[in-house]
Amino acid sequence: MRLTLRQLHIFLAVADAGSTSAAAEVISLSQSATSAALNELESVLAARLFDRVGKRLMLNDNGRLLLPQARQLCDGAAGIERQFAGDGLGAPASLRIGASTTIGIYLLPAILMRARQVHGASLAQATIANTADVAADVAQFKVDIGLIEGPCHEAGLQVEPWLEDELLVVAAPSHPLALPGRRLALDDLREAGWLLREAGSGTREAVAQALLPHLHYLRPAGELGNSEAIKHAAAAGLGIACLSRVVVADLLASGQLVVLPTALPALARRFYLIHPARKILSPRLAGFLELCREAARRQA
Repeated sequence: MRLTLRQLHIFLAVADAGSTSAAAEVISLSQSATSAALNELESVLAARLFDRVGKRLMLNDNGRLLLPQARQLCDGAAGIERQFAGDGLGAPASLRIGASTTIGIYLLPAILMRARQVHGASLAQATIANTADVAADVAQFKVDIGLIEGPCHEAGLQVEPWLEDELLVVAAPSHPLALPGRRLALDDLREAGWLLREAGSGTREAVAQALLPHLHYLRPAGELGNSEAIKHAAAAGLGIACLSRVVVADLLASGQLVVLPTALPALARRFYLIHPARKILSPRLAGFLELCREAARRQA
């Protein structure tokens, strides 16, 4: 018996769903047929791929090793089917895009609109998560491309520097540090309470890389799950924050936030485009990458 794409497809469904019964519903097979295909795959590979924990099937080390390879093969087969069905850049099928939070909220919609104008295709399958989760999804072939705002720590990915993003230290006009004409010393910033993103966020890592060499420590005033929450918390006077200019532009314009002049040097970070190094770029993916690069050239 040989390895088949059907077996890999069912393996991926079980890995995503956590049981053969749940996977069977997703792929419209009987539970017995799904279990039989998984058993066949484990027999072909002479290896168990899951640990049985109660009614749940959890990937073991063999399964985690197979997962990205199975996704790549199934993705490649689907790409061949679309290609020979006439699925060019203008066809309705979507890219799977992962974007970290700031990019997904503030930059990705304009790029998707540009893609629709150029290629006439709707790229609607976008996942918004923190940088670590997006990078993991790209490494496991769950998405075709990632747009991230922090360093990538996953192996096996092609990482392309993309946009440069300006970081600003902001606070509510009523904050004790927001005194007109006052330039804040580093000691002022060390004593301040900072509003921070969660661990794993590209913004959190970028802020740490930008500030810690100068301040050595950030005293947390709160930890929030996205930059929108942080900027509104800062506007409410709960602390100061270091955020992207694109995130705070609206509240700066309305006067709900002010930029704090500091003794820090100009702060910036780099956004990145990532995709699996072994991935074959379809015409649609290559076209989307070029639109992203076009956005970077416009910024420059």
